[in-house]
Amino acid sequence: MLGEVLAELAGVVKVGTTGAELDELATRLIRARGCEPAFLNYASSGQQPFPAALCVSINDAVVHGIPTDAPFVGGDVVGLDLGLIYRGKYYLDSAQTVIVGGGSGKTKELVAVTEEALQRGIAAALPGNRIGDIGCAIQRYVESAGFEVVRQLVGHGVGYAVHEEPQVPNFGRAGAGALIEPGLVIAIEPMVTKGNPVVVTGEDGWSVKIKSGNLSAHAEHTVAVMEEGPVVLTSKRKT
Repeated sequence: MLGEVLAELAGVVKVGTTGAELDELATRLIRARGCEPAFLNYASSGQQPFPAALCVSINDAVVHGIPTDAPFVGGDVVGLDLGLIYRGKYYLDSAQTVIVGGGSGKTKELVAVTEEALQRGIAAALPGNRIGDIGCAIQRYVESAGFEVVRQLVGHGVGYAVHEEPQVPNFGRAGAGALIEPGLVIAIEPMVTKGNPVVVTGEDGWSVKIKSGNLSAHAEHTVAVMEEGPVVLTSKRKT
C-alpha cells in the first residue's frame, strides 16, 4: 500500500505542484487504505513534532523537509519520504526522488545511481551476511559512479516503531557489523550527492541539507529478510 501511495504522489509532481498539496494527498490516500501516517507528529529527543505526514526534501535538502506552499519549478529534485502504520502497530517507511520536468543528464544520473544503490543494498541483505555488507555494496557502487554517500544519516530497523535497531549505514566494510538473520526488518535508504557529503540541519529544526548546497537524492524501501532472501515490503503491487 505504501508503494502504491508513493507512486501516485510521484505521478502528481509537476511544475506548480506544492509540497503542501502532496502532503494532503498522502494523508488522504493513507487513511483511505485504513492506515495512519507514521511521521505526522513524530518527534525524537528535543525536537518539535513533525507537522506533516510526508517529508518533501527539495534540491540540497536530503531528508526531513517540511512541506510548504511554494510551487515546484522545472529542474527541482524532490525527495518524497513517507511512512504508514498498518493495523495500528506495523510501521513501514519508503522514499523516492522525482525530478520536476525531467531534469538534466547529470541530475538524472544522480537519481538513477541512488535508485540502483538501493537495489544493490537490498541484494546484500541476505541471511548470514552482515550489516556492513549492505553499506559496502551501496558505497562501492555510488563511489564507482563518481558520487558520494551521506555518512551522517543512516538506514534503520523498522517494524514496531519509526526507528529501531540496528542502524544500517550506507557505507562500511564487508563482513563487519551485526549478523543478518531471518526475521530482521530494516529500512535501507541510500542518500547520495556529488562532492562533499557533509550535512547540516536547517533553521526549521527538521530539514537536513547538504552543506555545500549541492543536489541530493534519496531512495528507500522497507525490507524483510526471509530464509530465502530479502523481500521488499514497500514495492507497488503488480496489477
